[in-house]
Amino acid sequence: MRKFIQTLLVGSLFLSPLANAEVDKNALKKLLSERMPSLTVENINPSEIKGLYEVMVGANIFYVSEDGRYLIQGRMFDLVAKKDLTEEKLAVAKAALINGVAKDEMIIFKAPIQKYVINIFTDIDCGYCRKLHAEIDQYLAEGITVQYLFFPRAGKDSESYKKAVSVWCADDKNAALTAAKSNSNSLATKTCKNPVDAHMALGDELGVRGTPMMITSKGTVYPGYMPAKKLAEALRQDK
Repeated sequence: MRKFIQTLLVGSLFLSPLANAEVDKNALKKLLSERMPSLTVENINPSEIKGLYEVMVGANIFYVSEDGRYLIQGRMFDLVAKKDLTEEKLAVAKAALINGVAKDEMIIFKAPIQKYVINIFTDIDCGYCRKLHAEIDQYLAEGITVQYLFFPRAGKDSESYKKAVSVWCADDKNAALTAAKSNSNSLATKTCKNPVDAHMALGDELGVRGTPMMITSKGTVYPGYMPAKKLAEALRQDK
């Protein structure tokens, strides 16, 4: 994603102004796509600032001037309403992405009495990921169903990646994940069709920089470890 943003910003220096003073969103989209082929523009809409348009790219928002010359990376704040306008729209995009993952492509620890659901990008060898999973019963007791996705930070073909694949390919995924996170030697090395690469690509798109990273179905992100009771309170307020 960092390389993509660098490409995007460098490319923006070469945007030529649109011929018409009146904005044609399709023309603006075409211009961006021509100048930056790696850019997949999903939507272009007027922003709250006249003359500035928001460009939605996956779970990222950029702003472009109506003449197509200037592109801005950053956040827009409403100082009167005291709101981060960019974050509100990013949450919608993030929600669409995370909710698009099929349940059978995650490892789910379901609460006996479910009140909340949290999606967690995890790395088997991450210390705080292990701490969180060691307390999984506390999360379940708070009514929090945990849906795991893999994000081995060391990258593809690392030991963490291979462990993630082995966990997914185990006969009992939940037990295998618990064993792997407790550093048990009982995890057998296996390979099979798996969603680990898809999880990692989604994590990149959602801006995962560390693990654990938690995200709700509404697109609210909680980076890092959070104790069960504190997370339950945050999720209660987020409803």
